[in-house]
Amino acid sequence: MQRITPNLWFDTQAEEAAAFYVSIFPDSRIVATTHYTDAGPREAGMVLTVEFELSGQRFTAINGGPEFTFDEAISLLVNCESQDEIDYYWERLLSDGGQEGPCGWLKDRYGLSWQVAPAGIEELFSDADPARAARAMRAMRTMRKFDVAALRAAADGVAAS
Repeated sequence: MQRITPNLWFDTQAEEAAAFYVSIFPDSRIVATTHYTDAGPREAGMVLTVEFELSGQRFTAINGGPEFTFDEAISLLVNCESQDEIDYYWERLLSDGGQEGPCGWLKDRYGLSWQVAPAGIEELFSDADPARAARAMRAMRTMRKFDVAALRAAADGVAAS
């Protein structure tokens, strides 16, 4: 059993959002769906919660109403092993209305913030050589989607081609 399960609050899009996320990540699935009853507070039969897994991590999406929306105070980090993975997740999470942000951040079409980043990126920013770390940080701050080759080149003091 997973001890902590993130709960994502939607107005009415919990089922749609869960299906969207499951379609993007490998080894993902919808686990269970519950519905409102006559007890309310929303229409009986409407989806209440959708429990789903993304790459083995359990989440719950809830149709709680319009009172709360996502903001950047919470984000989900996708650690990517290659530029191809970064490109894959970036494009799919942005599809149909997402918005790019700086430094590997984006908002999907539901307003949920994601960070799509190369695994081990923190090593560049905490390099024993402070000048190398600073060059990598400066390069990152100019990016939207991460370009791993450009980050490494900047860290090494090589001009981008």
